[in-house]
Amino acid sequence: MASVAPGIFLLFGQNEVSVPKFGREQVRAKKTTDLIPSQNGKSHRENIRLLPRDSERPAGETFAENLCLGPISLMKKHKNLFDKICSLKNLHSAYLKARKCKRYRSNTLEFSYRLEDNLLKIQQELQGQTYCHGNYREFVVRDLKKRRIKAPPFSDRVIHHALCNVINGLFDRGFIFDSYACRKKKGTHKAIKRLERFLKLSAKPCGEGVTSPKIFCLKCDVSKYFENINHEVLLRMIKKKIADKKALWLIKKILDSSEEKPGTGIPIGNLTSQLFANIYLNKLDQFAKHKLRAKYYIRYMDDFLVLGFDKKELHRVKEGIREFLRNKLNLELHPKKANIFPVEKGVDFLGYQIFGTHRLLRKSTVRRFVKRIKTRRKPQSLQSWAAYARFGNSWRLRKKLSKRLLVDLIKCK
Repeated sequence: MASVAPGIFLLFGQNEVSVPKFGREQVRAKKTTDLIPSQNGKSHRENIRLLPRDSERPAGETFAENLCLGPISLMKKHKNLFDKICSLKNLHSAYLKARKCKRYRSNTLEFSYRLEDNLLKIQQELQGQTYCHGNYREFVVRDLKKRRIKAPPFSDRVIHHALCNVINGLFDRGFIFDSYACRKKKGTHKAIKRLERFLKLSAKPCGEGVTSPKIFCLKCDVSKYFENINHEVLLRMIKKKIADKKALWLIKKILDSSEEKPGTGIPIGNLTSQLFANIYLNKLDQFAKHKLRAKYYIRYMDDFLVLGFDKKELHRVKEGIREFLRNKLNLELHPKKANIFPVEKGVDFLGYQIFGTHRLLRKSTVRRFVKRIKTRRKPQSLQSWAAYARFGNSWRLRKKLSKRLLVDLIKCK
């Protein structure tokens, strides 16, 4: 089949027509004329209706609904995923991932002792749809705030990895570039470098004798994000990509395994929760980029920021995001963590105070480290904190702390 450009395939009766990805405001008749058969005696060009502008489009009408040549499907739905999830090859790969850095723990050793039998048991439970999720082990992590973590049993972690091995790629390719949490080749360091690049780009002088405009940052946080994810809304998003009923049954089993409020909340600690959280806020990403036209937008899980030159415009963006979260996702912005400020004094993001030319360590993090190191001096804690500090411009700080605390934070690796 001939195609105009790699992108989305639209179904017109028995024929397929390719249009460029990400939906342009108009379908170019000149490029698609050869692909659409004549209907009702009309010419090829008469069978194409140009898309109206946003102002002329009826409320709620989508890009797909504007193409008037019969039933169409913009998003490919995937079937036959469950057999891939249940295959022994995938389950063994999931086991290797689940035991990584934890292979000498008692539950891992117990599972590994009868590895083949345990993998076959998991496969039979999944194929017979008799699988029931185990009980979580709960504990509290105290950092900036208390976080209640739920750790699933090892066999359930294997199933989580097996599911993510198959479905993660289906969703990841639909995420925006500037979503950095829990994705391959992303992460905190990439997000920080991207923010620094945005700060440098937006601070470029306009010309000789013209000063750079003042830059403002809208920084937001979603209040109790994981606790308030709505299962029904999340499943609707997942069903747009997955049409395999058995795979959806497994996803629902995992979602229902730890709900404290009926139909709400996913546990911090599951691998699947990271993927589900990204799927859920991908709607916000698309809204920010395509509707609000936020050029300088970055998100890391439930923390996101927007850079701009107009403070009033950022207030409009903030209210637009607040309404979208409330009406579409049943979420709320944190009342004390949705602020607009000039970037001159730095942007506090992912543990660093970030400027266009350098990055400093967050003062509260340094204070917590000094307090902790006075009571316990674990080599692993020193190494992890030194690695965190080295990513910032902290040579003098590390030298000063090394003398004060009688530890080596300069050569510590």
